[in-house]
Parts: sequence; structure tokens; C-alpha cells
Amino acid sequence: MDFHSRVLPELRQTLTQFSGFHLEDLESSRAMLKNPPIKQSEHVRTTSRMIPGAAGEMLAKIYEPVQRTGSKLPAMLWIHGGGYVMGHPDMDDALCERFVQAANCVVVSVDYHLAPEHPYPAAIHDCYAGLTWMTDEAESLGIDVDRVAIAGASGGGGLTAALALMARDKGGPALIFQMPLYPMIDNRNRTASSHEIEAENATWSRTNNLAAWSMYLGESADDSQVSAYAVPSRAESLAGLPPTYTCVGQLDLFRDETIEYVTRLAQAGVDVEFHLYPGCYHCFEVFVPDAEVSQRASQSYVDAMARALNPGKI
Repeated sequence: MDFHSRVLPELRQTLTQFSGFHLEDLESSRAMLKNPPIKQSEHVRTTSRMIPGAAGEMLAKIYEPVQRTGSKLPAMLWIHGGGYVMGHPDMDDALCERFVQAANCVVVSVDYHLAPEHPYPAAIHDCYAGLTWMTDEAESLGIDVDRVAIAGASGGGGLTAALALMARDKGGPALIFQMPLYPMIDNRNRTASSHEIEAENATWSRTNNLAAWSMYLGESADDSQVSAYAVPSRAESLAGLPPTYTCVGQLDLFRDETIEYVTRLAQAGVDVEFHLYPGCYHCFEVFVPDAEVSQRASQSYVDAMARALNPGKI
């Protein structure tokens, strides 16, 4: 069976209407991810600040409950997706609001520098800078530093996995949870699933993946010694990472590298929850949010974050 015939019927129409990303025209592909502004929730306050990045200031969006008591809240750093070469915090406004309301937490979303203009290590250094800023500013943000998590999807999932490794190796900031959703974590493109998804209108194809990794890694793209902070699948050990939640569609290019990552986490003694969604392609719950499987998937990971940030309460 070909790729399209295996897609769930409720997800198929949107896929047939999607033209695919064409990274040779990067500006047009970036424009495809610029969503119209959402109607902000009356229960969530959103502010924007410029904070220190790895090489100058960067934008951070801060989401928090409108109604706050004096108690400190748990916090989550959200890292947007886009294959390391596209995306902006604005595109995840609705999801960040959802996390705030479900987990009664503060969410910080950073506008890290994108490749190819800023190849590795710009993005991961920006993300680490965002995490340290968030914890350093815990008093002013009203954050409980004992309940901090990180999360992201696709390329943002890859940066989440890399950031968990970096925070572990640097001895902090301390993390109680990580959620790298269908993460982009292996530049070698040698798994079965990396060869399965070649349709031009796939939401993320092999052609896209090869091009994006090349832009992100630059001259290091073919280097077998590339850092695990660039390619998390290359980490020698996953021991000592925080409890983890992830998911992936069975028709996602990243299926096999995600499954391998989950297996290695479990073998390293890290608590991990994993969901595989048959008939689902990359970012299915973003492309078709009203589908039953999309609602089930997104509710599952939102609930997982709420439980992790409020241990014993939810």
C-alpha cells in the first residue's frame, strides 16, 4: 500500500490539499507557517519580552494564568517546530494557552535563531539561554524552580531532547519532565521510516529532512563525530534524563528514530510514556486539529504535562 492509501480517512483530505514544503524556496515555506493571530483566551495573559540569547537578544513569549494567587507556579519552556529552519513562537499561541490552563503553569516560548542563517549551535544555545533565563528570573515570573519542564514538537522536539542532554551534562537547570513530540533527532536518515515518506505533499518528506539537516549542520552535516547536542540520537548515554513523554504517527518519517529513542530511554532506566498513532502522518494533530485522533493525541500530551507539573494533584 502506498503512503496516501494508509492515511486515516479523517486526515486524508487535508493531506491531498497540501502542496508540501519546498525548502529550496525557504521564504515561501516559512510563510506557510505564519498563522493569523488567535483570539486570546480571557483566562491567559500573554506578554512578550526581549531576553538574553546566546548571541544577543531574542524574543520570548510568556503565558500565564490571568487569575494568580501568591503561590509560585510550575513552568514549562516550549520550543516551536519547523525543522530547525522555519517557525516562530506565534504559531503555537493556542497550544501554549492550553498548557497554561490545563497545568496551571507559566509557559515561556523562545524565538531561537534559525538555520541556515544561524546553523548549529545557535538554536540549542538560544534554548539553553532561555531555560536559564526562565529559572534565573523565577522570583519575578513567580515560578517554582522545583517544577520545571521542557517540551517541543518536530524540530522543537529535537531541540527539547538536545536541551535535556545539555541540562543534564551542565548540572542544571534541573528538569522534572521532558516532552519531545515526534522529534527530529537523527540526521543519518537510514531508518526504514526515513525511506518510506517520499511523497512531495507529505507534511515532512525525506527530501525536506535531508535539506533541513544540511542547513542546520552546515559543514558538519556528514561528520560522524557531530555532537549529540546537534543530533540527540548520537548521545552515548541517555541515563539521568528526566521522565519523558513522546508520541509519533506510524506514517511519520520520524517513527523509527522516535521508537529507538524511547527504547534507549527505557533501557537507561528513564521513565517514558510513548504513543504510536496508526494512519497518522507528521504533525497530524496540527494539520487536522478537529479529527478525533488529533483531539485524542493532543489531549493526551497536554494531560501528561499537567500531571508532570502537578505531581500528586492531577
